Amino acid sequence: MKQSSSQIPRPLHERIVASLADVLGDGKHALHEPSFMGEELQCLKECISSTYVSSVGPFVDRFEKAIAEYTGSRRAVAVVNGTSALQVALQLAGVKAGDEVVMPALTFVGTANAARYLGATPHFADSSLNNLGLDPDALQEWLKYVVEKTSTGSRNRFTGSRISTLVPMHTFGHPCEIERLVGLANDYQLRVVEDAAESLGSYFGDRHTGTFGCCGILSFNGNKIITTGGGGAILTNDIGLADHAKHLTTTAKVNHRWDYVHDEVGYNFRMPNLNAALGCAQLESMPKLLASKRSLTSLYSKCFTDIAEVTLMKEPHGCTSNYWLQTLILAESVSDQRDPILEATNNFGLSTRPAWRPIHQLPPYINCPCAPLPVAESLALRIINIPSSAKLVCRA
Repeated sequence: MKQSSSQIPRPLHERIVASLADVLGDGKHALHEPSFMGEELQCLKECISSTYVSSVGPFVDRFEKAIAEYTGSRRAVAVVNGTSALQVALQLAGVKAGDEVVMPALTFVGTANAARYLGATPHFADSSLNNLGLDPDALQEWLKYVVEKTSTGSRNRFTGSRISTLVPMHTFGHPCEIERLVGLANDYQLRVVEDAAESLGSYFGDRHTGTFGCCGILSFNGNKIITTGGGGAILTNDIGLADHAKHLTTTAKVNHRWDYVHDEVGYNFRMPNLNAALGCAQLESMPKLLASKRSLTSLYSKCFTDIAEVTLMKEPHGCTSNYWLQTLILAESVSDQRDPILEATNNFGLSTRPAWRPIHQLPPYINCPCAPLPVAESLALRIINIPSSAKLVCRA
């Protein structure tokens, strides 16, 4: 007997489009747009009126203090973007040319680029299904296999290179198992630099992400939960490292009333005062932005309940996520439907995207050392980010 048309389930891409439309209604929706609901214009006007719009001005100091207070870090140093922040943080952690830096394969390319800028080599490790970040169990097994412990630290027994640093990353704002990863790093004499670019407003327990290692970094790009237009910050509880970060990112210029003396190779990575002015206003809206993100998660959770092939990513147990990007994870049995879903949603006017291509598959990094990566490679084929703007459920 033939099935009636009413008994044949609609294709998965049609069901996902319908579920998104139930929440978002008609019209086009970007993946993530900034929300301006505070004193942004007033702060920008004040900055412009002062004429201090570039590398000098009070808004930078104000923004750095506000970020440090918000995250619970002793110091924050504002810079031009998250990748620059990570590059300098790795340098502060002691990364040298020829070192290997352990990081997730499933991350934004900037994580790997920051290490390569210093002449170091990314060393890729696998992800966890629970939080999309580094899997401490898989990493522990891999380090047992690949590391030779010496009196001067850990070395890769196959390449001979020093493995100096571990870079956990909090994917889409979901905290990874940072305490276990820090403990594992300590066992192997690795410094920890947290890539918290996506996780402003996220907590592991009651502690903000980016504050567990010797340094952490944030991003304030236009698509992040708050934006300075372009920008980032280095977080640290080490005052000496913070002072050095400030020095390096302001061209390593020795303070003098008029003379130009630079005592080491520095970077012109200063955040302009104009960008910091925007950030000061944006940060004041964080409670409202985070509340709207959670409301959107609740709406999406209800609309996807009846689609068995799809899971909406939720914050890990014991953690608080900022839910920066709402994330669908397809069942392995329908991973071949990812691209049809992306095409259908984008054709409908809903901006969706896949996860990044795993970094070890990109041409500049295909020869880098890497652990077995079954979870990262599987997740890369099954993740779909869906519209996540705070203003979808929050109005100024």
